[in-house]
Amino acid sequence: MEYGFTTAAYVVAAVLFILSLGGLSNQESAKRAVWYGISGMALAVFATLIGPGAGLWWLSVPLIAGGGFIGYQLASKVEMTQMPELVAGMHALVGLAAVFVGLNAHFEIGNAAEAVAAGPDAVKELGTFGKLIAKKSGVEISILLVELSLGVWIGAVTFTGSLIAYGKLSGKVSSNAEKLPGGHMLNAGAAGLSVLCLIWYLNTGGFFPLLILTLAALFIGYHLIMGIGGADMPVVVSMLNSYSGWAAAAIGFSLGNDLLIVVGALVGSSGAILSYIMCKAMNRSFVSVILGGFGGTTGPAMEVEGEQIAIEADGVASALEDADSVVIIPGYGMAVAQAQQNVAELTRRLRAKGKNVRFAIHPVAGRLPGHMNVLLAEAKVPYDIVLEMDEINDDFPETDVAIVIGSNDIVNPAAQEDPNSPIAGMPVLECWKAKQVFVSKRGQGTGYSGIENPLFFKENTRMFYGDAKASLDKLLGMIE
Repeated sequence: MEYGFTTAAYVVAAVLFILSLGGLSNQESAKRAVWYGISGMALAVFATLIGPGAGLWWLSVPLIAGGGFIGYQLASKVEMTQMPELVAGMHALVGLAAVFVGLNAHFEIGNAAEAVAAGPDAVKELGTFGKLIAKKSGVEISILLVELSLGVWIGAVTFTGSLIAYGKLSGKVSSNAEKLPGGHMLNAGAAGLSVLCLIWYLNTGGFFPLLILTLAALFIGYHLIMGIGGADMPVVVSMLNSYSGWAAAAIGFSLGNDLLIVVGALVGSSGAILSYIMCKAMNRSFVSVILGGFGGTTGPAMEVEGEQIAIEADGVASALEDADSVVIIPGYGMAVAQAQQNVAELTRRLRAKGKNVRFAIHPVAGRLPGHMNVLLAEAKVPYDIVLEMDEINDDFPETDVAIVIGSNDIVNPAAQEDPNSPIAGMPVLECWKAKQVFVSKRGQGTGYSGIENPLFFKENTRMFYGDAKASLDKLLGMIE
């Protein structure tokens, strides 16, 4: 009976997770989708606590309550600009959990083998998981060893890789692509060592080869992500999301937990698909991103000629008063300045004057997929005027004013004009084709990726320098 309830609860939880994932594809259904996910997780935790193998309540309940409290505090205080590193941090925890579960499964296998050798009375003293292992045949034990090895390896790669991604996104680690002497050969050597240790472990079942495999995986995660530049971090976060899913699935196989297998597969496959979509949006090969990142140019970058011409708020206001169509392109700078409410108010005032105002969203704007969409939704910008790159790119030649707020690489014409640019071939928002372009930017720096942008030097571009929120405050004071 208790198995039947747990199985039924897991099926319902899995359905809720699938509904949650599907609902997140649309802004209007996203809030409902989040509650589906919360309900599914609450049901899964409850079913696990009262299901087969339940025990150690004095330890499990305080740990769950403590984890929930810490998670709530972090999620309540984190800014939207910090969301990418928060996600990377969560992935690190999933990876670490996979390592611990795999190592625990290894010791449980050893304990079960000793109990079987000692006799039926010793087997009865085992825990629920140990008793399941004791019933397995030699072939099943070998399969379990493969599963736990994969779980440990993927989890270790995810753990250190996510920590480095967190460091790069939060500015605690250099965003440059950096490798140790030996570069890719070190990664290849560590991968080869992992395979040898796997074979060694499957033949002996000893802890030492599993330990070396874990250390090799920890190194691969560290060195792999250190070798990827900051401009590729959105893809890296998505990729690590996929890794954490596969690690969870491997844990599920090791524990015989169907829900973990289903959820891990959902997260792993959706993360992989999202990584592919993002790579396509940047005209990048997934393997190229993972093995190198931006920065591997084939020759000197094109020289940028001209000068950046500044403009004040009154000049921007005058141009907007005369314009009929306006396209606003938000980027990470808008998130940093927390200027989304100002942008939304500017949009409301311009639309009240009968102007056609729309937003252009690049697939990798910000440092997390959907980053800009969430900010604009938070500021109550209507969904129907928020358009993806493919929907709006052809409209720029008929646009009177394009306003770029804190974006760099996603509006960089060098992607089309300079074959030696690190972002050559990347699809970008072609805002320079608009009649006038205003760029809201703190200063003349090159931005997070360190790539110069010829857009800032074009004749129809004017630089609206200053903090985006403060600059828009001045502008709003001139537009009634």
